[in-house]
Amino acid sequence: MPTSLPEQWLPVLMQSVLALVIACALVGLSFLIGRNVKNRVKDMPYECGIEPTGDARERFSVKFYLVAMLFILFDIEAIFLYPWAVVYKQLKMFAFVEMLAFVALVMAGFFFVWKKGVLDWAQTERETPAKTEGRG
Repeated sequence: MPTSLPEQWLPVLMQSVLALVIACALVGLSFLIGRNVKNRVKDMPYECGIEPTGDARERFSVKFYLVAMLFILFDIEAIFLYPWAVVYKQLKMFAFVEMLAFVALVMAGFFFVWKKGVLDWAQTERETPAKTEGRG
């Protein structure tokens, strides 16, 4: 068992240096071995094989960002489940009740956004009253 601070951190340092060497070697080898063909077709932006059209600065729907935040929310929930599972035997029923409350709160938020229609991408945007006033 390592006793001093340098002995404890030596494996971390060695792994970091090894990762850096491997990354630099892979980038260097791809630069040396790979072909650098420059032509007009290769310099075009790739967009699913289709000729790019329109402006790249178009606005996204708010639903896109809401779904992204939901993904992060459930990703964080999954991260919190791992330490809970590790110490579950030590905390017994207390851990079960606490995690049940945590999951219930997260699921309440999920059902709230589901009810609001955030996850329904096929739904058309509602018209505002200002748009419908001019119609006869």
